[in-house]
Amino acid sequence: MNSFKASLKMAAFLVWTLVLVPPQMIILAFHKGKHAYTIPFLWENGVRMIFQIRYSIEGIPLTGHQVFYMSNHLSYLDVPLLGSILRASFVAKSEVINWPVFGFLSKLQQTEFIERKRTSISQETNKLAAKIASGRSLIIFPEGTSTSGYEVLPFKSSLFTLALSPGNDNIFIQPVTISLLEVNGRAPQTKDEQDHYAWPLDLEMGLPEHLFRFAKTSGAKLVVKFHSPVKAADFDDRKVLAKTCHDSVSSGLVIAKAA
Repeated sequence: MNSFKASLKMAAFLVWTLVLVPPQMIILAFHKGKHAYTIPFLWENGVRMIFQIRYSIEGIPLTGHQVFYMSNHLSYLDVPLLGSILRASFVAKSEVINWPVFGFLSKLQQTEFIERKRTSISQETNKLAAKIASGRSLIIFPEGTSTSGYEVLPFKSSLFTLALSPGNDNIFIQPVTISLLEVNGRAPQTKDEQDHYAWPLDLEMGLPEHLFRFAKTSGAKLVVKFHSPVKAADFDDRKVLAKTCHDSVSSGLVIAKAA
């Protein structure tokens, strides 16, 4: 029964995607401004509902300014989660572009793909300069990888160089914490249950297999906490800014415990 339910969800996901991809391709051919986020916003909300990803929000997402949302990262499922709340472009590691289905869809969401090697950050900053100059808000996962969500890995301070570049005086940084509360109707009691939603490096499972396994469940419940934003111009050291954001994200992490 669970496999049948999962198959229905996967079919609904493919149909929903096929319906929305053509109009998004047409829009991007003529317009890459804020209205180009409308269909991705609908797609992400639809995907979240299909796979039964529920959430509550703590704090207030900053809007009306150019914002870099710096979030911890549990899974590729964080994309429809955050994408259904925020209208912003994701920044992802370059490997994502080769992921089945999700790589193609990421391009349609105007995701920016970067090499996260320390030696490449200068070149990648230049690549993002046009998007930043246009006033786009960005969603960044500064841990550089996804985790099981039991802790927040140190942030890669090189990614904060983007906010401290000359001319970016009006950029705000808002730390965001994603915490997993329930999977399949209860608080995860083991790492294996936690990893039904999370997709860490030590989980030897490909994306399609992981998504199908998650689809067999009754979904997940998460809390997304938006911390007080800071202005990038108030910092002159990317390492200090990275640690300030890391401390905020870590302080908001909730580890679900079984009753």
